[in-house]
Amino acid sequence: MTKKTATYCYSLIQHLMDLTKVTNSITHKETHKETRDNDDDKQVVAEIMARSFIPTLITTVSWEGFHFAGHEIQITEGKDSYGAFVWPSALVLCYFLETHAKQYNMVDKNVIEIGAGTGLVSIVASLLGARVIATDLPELLGNLQYNISKNTKTKCKHLPQVKELSWGVALDRNFPRSSNNFDYILAADVVYAHPFLEELLMTFDHLCRETTIILWAMRFRLEKENKFVDKFKELFDLEEISSFPSLNIKLYKAMKKNWRRA
Repeated sequence: MTKKTATYCYSLIQHLMDLTKVTNSITHKETHKETRDNDDDKQVVAEIMARSFIPTLITTVSWEGFHFAGHEIQITEGKDSYGAFVWPSALVLCYFLETHAKQYNMVDKNVIEIGAGTGLVSIVASLLGARVIATDLPELLGNLQYNISKNTKTKCKHLPQVKELSWGVALDRNFPRSSNNFDYILAADVVYAHPFLEELLMTFDHLCRETTIILWAMRFRLEKENKFVDKFKELFDLEEISSFPSLNIKLYKAMKKNWRRA
């Protein structure tokens, strides 16, 4: 082997060793970041879940308790519908509204929640000062109205309303575009294995004006969720503003696409 060849081989080996060191360093940093992110996720999720509690006293009406916006909130759940339970996505959205109250100021804002279910998100938005319309299917309105009245009466600047909204049904009659002046649309866990995803997208589009901000917490379960997000992005600019991997939940902010606002 000539001296020139030996020098070349040595340089190549040295380069490969340096490259390996860099690669190992990057891998270590990425692993460290992933571990740190996982720890942060677990800590925040623990904080969110700690906002709920089970009453120590047995009463004639069973309820679950939550601490948000400086208040104790008592929620009565149903037993005959997915919409009659408090799901983790609702807690995530409530926590976000409370902890980002300056950035997303609810005071005197016109807010509508679709798929309000038990009403927890609407209650928190009301306690934060918003003018809220809580909507859901007709069979859920009784329990929704009960929870909202119980937790907002004499506590809120604006008394929230409860209205029927079946996605995609009689939108022009019940929510005419000319009177839709919502600053925010709130939604928690409205996408799952149900056959009304097209109607849901239609409802989002109908209720939105050019400046409306959608805050939407979503738990990913099936491929349908990913397909809905793809369709949603055809109409809206979608931004992931928070993620909770341990819950498989993402929090999105969305507005109508620029070309549709022009």
